[in-house]
Amino acid sequence: MSQRIAALFGLTWNPFSADVPVEALWRNAKLEDFCWRMEELVRGGGFALITGPPGTGKSVALRLLAHHLQTLPDITAGALTRPQSSMADFYRELGSLFGLQLRPHNRWAGFKTLRDLWLTHVEATRVRPVLLVDEAQEMHPATLAELRILASADFDARSILTVVLCGDGRLTDQFRREELLPIATRIRVRLTLEPLTPKELLDWLRHTLAQAGGPHLITPEVMTAMSEHALGNLRVLANIGHELLATAARRELAQIDQKLYLETFASQSRPRTRSQATPATAPRSMP
Repeated sequence: MSQRIAALFGLTWNPFSADVPVEALWRNAKLEDFCWRMEELVRGGGFALITGPPGTGKSVALRLLAHHLQTLPDITAGALTRPQSSMADFYRELGSLFGLQLRPHNRWAGFKTLRDLWLTHVEATRVRPVLLVDEAQEMHPATLAELRILASADFDARSILTVVLCGDGRLTDQFRREELLPIATRIRVRLTLEPLTPKELLDWLRHTLAQAGGPHLITPEVMTAMSEHALGNLRVLANIGHELLATAARRELAQIDQKLYLETFASQSRPRTRSQATPATAPRSMP
């Protein structure tokens, strides 16, 4: 966010940006419960799953979980940044995440080195290392199967790694494949995200504005309209907010009100049904 916009609105950061400080992220009871259940999972190891349609907050949930785990003692966590990697690059990244230099051409040595490291950590701390995977629907089935074998020991009687897979509906579809059923049956903790209600979106909007230092940046009437027209999608709501904030800055207005809202989206000449509305725009009408 530019200094000009910050000075104009008195904001600490852009409340509609994706890089809001993790401490300022909105969390509801569902997310709090998920983080609590994950505390239990890291003691025993195993798989967790975060799923939901695009724009419903999956990556935010993963950010919140990673931050929460960092507050716990003895937790070692790494995030896989390239889920679509080949098997060789998958081992290279695992080695980098856990401080090892693995030689992908010798997969057996890499496999054994990782497991020995994780077993040592488990014996010393009684908690399992954590691997976080965003966009996990991009992982090759063979890589997912390799990860399952890596994460267990003693004839599958013992988990030595906690794996959190995060993805959209394509990931759950993958788990119906015969070769991935062994992972599907091992998922112990689930967070299923769905479109939010207008009230939940309004709660998010109020929270993010207050955290950014601009609780009165948008009038209550416009916040209600934004929440009702965002199709239950946090990303859509943020896109609407981005456009309004940019328009208000260009006109050097101190507040986003009903007049600005209507003028910003005046290009929508006719009402749209819920199924026709596009993610980046808001309907013209006000409640």
